[in-house]
Amino acid sequence: MIKLLNLNKSFFMGDEEIKAIDNVNFEVKKGEYVSIIGPSGSGKSTLMNILGLLDVPDSGEYILDGVNTKDLTDGELAKLRNKKIGFVFQNFNLLSKLTAWENVQVPLIYQGISSKESKKIAFEYLEKVGLKGRENHLPKQLSGGQQQRVAIARALCCKPEIILADEPTGALDSKTGVEIIEMFKKLNEEGQTIILITHDNGIAQKAKKIVRISDGKLYDEEAIENG
Repeated sequence: MIKLLNLNKSFFMGDEEIKAIDNVNFEVKKGEYVSIIGPSGSGKSTLMNILGLLDVPDSGEYILDGVNTKDLTDGELAKLRNKKIGFVFQNFNLLSKLTAWENVQVPLIYQGISSKESKKIAFEYLEKVGLKGRENHLPKQLSGGQQQRVAIARALCCKPEIILADEPTGALDSKTGVEIIEMFKKLNEEGQTIILITHDNGIAQKAKKIVRISDGKLYDEEAIENG
């Protein structure tokens, strides 16, 4: 499903070149649950942006579901991103003036789905993540965990093949964070491919495979048995 081949990405600080991604080779198969763990500055955010088609590498290849993204235009990358990838962010990224169901509805409207049908789908997915009865609440009327559930419903509603979660428990208390990670585990058991980026070893251990990143290099891949 995902294959990175000899991927490189650098930034410059003055005259100094910083290699954020250093000759990375990486593969994720359909239905896997992979965590990428590393400290701040390790390159994991840059890697996430490349995996999410929000940024492009300087060299190397990124093949997503058989499509080599190297020569795609910005418009083609956006279409592929919208079709294949659902995002869950640390700070939820909800629109404060929209209700829970309206936040979930937004990507559906962008896909050209009618207002009536997209509202129906939004309600279905909010129920799926345990928020039945909270559909008309604004983000400020919801707890952090509930806001993250709205964000997960928004990510799932377009039926992406991959969920890319960037520190999804970082803004939550530990108990709520455990609940969110359990939700990812359940989604994966239902067949959803998940890539979770974290600095927390305890969170990383919940995945079926761990890939560690340091100084832009991936290493220490482990298979994890989680029953």
